[in-house]
Amino acid sequence: MGTTVFERQPPSPSVIDASLRDTDLRVFWLDDVDRPTHPRLNGTVRADLAIVGGGYAGLWTAVRAKERDPERRVVLLEASRIAWAASGRNGGFCESSLTHGHENGVNRWPEEIDRLEELGHANLDGIGETIQRYGMDAEFERTGQLAVAVEPHQVEWFRDEPGFLDREAVQAEVHSDTFLAGDWDRDGCAMVHPAKLGVELARVAADLGVEIYEHSLVRGIEGDGSGPITLVTPNGRVVADAVALGTNVFPSLLKRNRLMTVPVYDYVLMTEPLTTAQLASIGWSNRQGLADSANQFHYYRLTGDNRILFGGYDAVYHFGGKVRPEYEDRIESHRRLASHFFTTFPQLEGLRFTHRWAGAIDSSSRFCAFFGTARKGRVAYATGFTGLGVGAARFAADVMLDKLSGDSTERTELRMVREKPIPFPPEPAASIGVNLVRAAMNQADHNEGKRNLFLKTLDAVGMGFDS
Repeated sequence: MGTTVFERQPPSPSVIDASLRDTDLRVFWLDDVDRPTHPRLNGTVRADLAIVGGGYAGLWTAVRAKERDPERRVVLLEASRIAWAASGRNGGFCESSLTHGHENGVNRWPEEIDRLEELGHANLDGIGETIQRYGMDAEFERTGQLAVAVEPHQVEWFRDEPGFLDREAVQAEVHSDTFLAGDWDRDGCAMVHPAKLGVELARVAADLGVEIYEHSLVRGIEGDGSGPITLVTPNGRVVADAVALGTNVFPSLLKRNRLMTVPVYDYVLMTEPLTTAQLASIGWSNRQGLADSANQFHYYRLTGDNRILFGGYDAVYHFGGKVRPEYEDRIESHRRLASHFFTTFPQLEGLRFTHRWAGAIDSSSRFCAFFGTARKGRVAYATGFTGLGVGAARFAADVMLDKLSGDSTERTELRMVREKPIPFPPEPAASIGVNLVRAAMNQADHNEGKRNLFLKTLDAVGMGFDS
């Protein structure tokens, strides 16, 4: 097998050691926001709509529900704190894609892809409009996303794209000798502060009249749909005419969905703020989101105070598909990220990382969200965002509300919305399969991107894997 640029040009181990010496195992975004507290549910509450989950999917559903019907009584239950899980620890890439990229959408829904991309752009426009209308402090910057080639074979992947940048042009945008070419999608992505977006959505929801309860884990769902649905928490109950589930990476309250997603851990570093001289050494004046182009890819962006978030590459599945705090501390992944960071930006040697963390991604076999109803249409769900939830959660909220209304809409009639992904196998097959795929993807990255027969077979049956 060949090598990648990160193996050919590694920094000194001492550079990595120094950069991580005083790094906290904490989520920068959650440290960087004031989070108001909400009460715990005690007793029984009656609602028109109950929402489970205080991340983006649940919060957007709450806001959109009140915008549709201000008189509707909406109750939202969160097991921990608002936006503490994936919604508070992601990279902040708010993308227009509903399908995890054009190619995935074309392969699965060729007859719908043009309309899906129009709906995705309209959804991103809607996020921006909502942020502006309610005066939300979410650090929303519609700067686009720049995909970069870091190996010669990747250059050809971009050459026919409308946003193609050659080596000189891409390095004029961001100064890294590893960048050989790029594709700048100027309108299809915005940068946000993930935790601020979550907190601000909760503020808007509360201002609209949504009742929010934290530390209220839903342990069970009762009712067959012939009457109201009851959500059971340790200290209370919510009796609701309709329920929307936005639990995503966590085990579904519906047994039918337990094998439809797997939790894959993604690892992240955050630097200290760059000095004026350090920022000048890398350029990046247009502040786009960046992502390189291998199967095992990195994503990186600037924060409001000019830190660099650098994440991705490792996508780790743990046997049993559990979500556990101890999985967040994986120093080998964080050291690997630090090494790759200084390969990308050797001019920043001496820069320190202040935070390192991880989060679990709700991965589906089709790489994007799927939707459905249960209990005679009184319960709706959306899950399996596979890393695209920052933007797609708002679209998912509208789908769930459409489905709960019982009305046929353009959204509910989409084949993408009507179809379900192939479920993952139970253990131990799930762990064996995911690790085999990871090995094959790593092999492809070391072989000019060429996918072996195993990966081609998975692609053919709709079970390919993307970190």
